[in-house]
Amino acid sequence: MKRKIYMYLFVFTVLLVIFQYVNAKNILDKYERDIVKFKEKIETYENSIEDLQDENLELKHFNLEDNEDAISYFEDKGFDVSELVPFIKDELYTLNEFKGEHPLVPYASMTERKMMINTIKLLNHKWIIADFSDGKHWGELFLTYSITADQELKYNLVEYFMYPLQSN
Repeated sequence: MKRKIYMYLFVFTVLLVIFQYVNAKNILDKYERDIVKFKEKIETYENSIEDLQDENLELKHFNLEDNEDAISYFEDKGFDVSELVPFIKDELYTLNEFKGEHPLVPYASMTERKMMINTIKLLNHKWIIADFSDGKHWGELFLTYSITADQELKYNLVEYFMYPLQSN
């Protein structure tokens, strides 16, 4: 009788060890598959980051804040670029409050709302690109600007266009 109990205990222990071995192996295999999958995702994300960094570098090429020559131009005239850029943008946005039609946008509004400048990008120490809209119609402007001896901003509209309405 004792022998049978020991034999049953031995068989039970062997089965328990086999069960734990198989279970642990399955868990390790799953972790290995997960690690491979995550490494592939990480590689994909790293490639995406590199592509986005390249794209960002390309987009920053025509940007006043990253143009050393344009910054030097303003610094040589005694301006602080970190204060000047917001000032120039604010002055353009202030023109949105002008009574009647916008002084820089060459199109009259075709809705009850007036044409307003929405986005401004300073390309360098002389050029600005801006977009405008009345909520339904929109277009873009190319402006030159200068700062007079009296510290006034002067804008000159060089080119403009309005996108045609999309028919649905």
